[in-house]
Amino acid sequence: KPLPTLIRKKRDGERLEDAEIRSFVRGVTEGTAQQGQIGAMLMAIRLQGMDAGETLALTQAMAVSGRVLAWPPAWHGLVVDKHSTGGVGDKVSLALAPALAACGCKVRGTPEGGRAGRLRVPAPTCAHPQVPMISGRGLGHTGGTLDKLEAIPGFRVSQSPEEMCSILERVGCCIVGQSEELVPADRVLYGLRDVTATVDSVPLITASILSKKAAEQLSALVLDVKFGGAALFPTQESARELARSLVEVGTHLGIRTVAVLSRMDQPLGRAVGNALEVLECLECLDGGGPPDLRQLVTTLG
Repeated sequence: KPLPTLIRKKRDGERLEDAEIRSFVRGVTEGTAQQGQIGAMLMAIRLQGMDAGETLALTQAMAVSGRVLAWPPAWHGLVVDKHSTGGVGDKVSLALAPALAACGCKVRGTPEGGRAGRLRVPAPTCAHPQVPMISGRGLGHTGGTLDKLEAIPGFRVSQSPEEMCSILERVGCCIVGQSEELVPADRVLYGLRDVTATVDSVPLITASILSKKAAEQLSALVLDVKFGGAALFPTQESARELARSLVEVGTHLGIRTVAVLSRMDQPLGRAVGNALEVLECLECLDGGGPPDLRQLVTTLG
C-alpha cells in the first residue's frame, strides 16, 4: 500500500500488518520514503502506540535492514551486551564493557547499517565470551557513549563488522556506532526521533534498542532502564512499562533479556562532560571512582 495510506491507518488508531511495517522500513532504508512521511509515521506511532506484535515486527524489520552478524560456534552463549536508556553522567558502558571482557564475556556494540546479508566472522582462537556494544549518540539532554569515547584523541567509533570481530578476538569488547553496514533503518529513524519530539515512544525505543541487539546475534542482554527527574521517563511506573516491552520483545527474538530499574534524579557519579566522564571510568576500572557508579556497574555486570 502507498505510504500515505499506512500513515493514515496508524493515525486513525488501526493496527498495521507485519507486511505493512516491513514496507515502511524498506522505504526508510532505501530512501523512497520522504522525511516528512517518516516524521508523520513516527508521530502517529507516538500518539497511537503499537501493540506487542507490531513492535516485534518493527524490531525484526529494522534488524534485517542491513547485515546481520553470525558468530563462530565456539562463541555460542558468550556474546553479551548492555544498554542504558541514558541519563546525565551515565557512563556505565565505558567501565562495564572491559570489566565483562575481563570476566570472559564477549561484549559487542552495534553500528547502524546498509546492505542486506549475513556476515560470518572467522573462528576465534579461544572460547572467551564476547562483549560487542553498538551504542548511540546523545538524545535530548543525555550524553551519548560514542560522544564520550570521541573525547579520546584518535578514537574511531566507526568499525566494519570484520574489524569488530578482530577487536573482539583480541580484547573481548568493542563499542562502535551505527554504520551503513548494520541496522541502517535505525540510523535514519534515530536521528528523526530527536527532531520530531517522538523520543519517548515506548514502541520506537524498543525497536531502536533491540533491532541493534538482534543484528548483533546476542546470547544475553541486560537493560538499565532509568527513571526520575533527569531521565527520559520521570516515574518508576512509566519506566517499568518500557522495561516490560523490552524484555518481552527481546525474549521473542531469542535473546535472554533482563531489565534493571535505576533512579536518575541526580547525575551518576561526580563527573559530567565527555572527557571528564572517561577519566572517571578509568578511576572506576582501577578500583576507585564514586560509589554509586561502582555499584551500578557491579549490579549490571
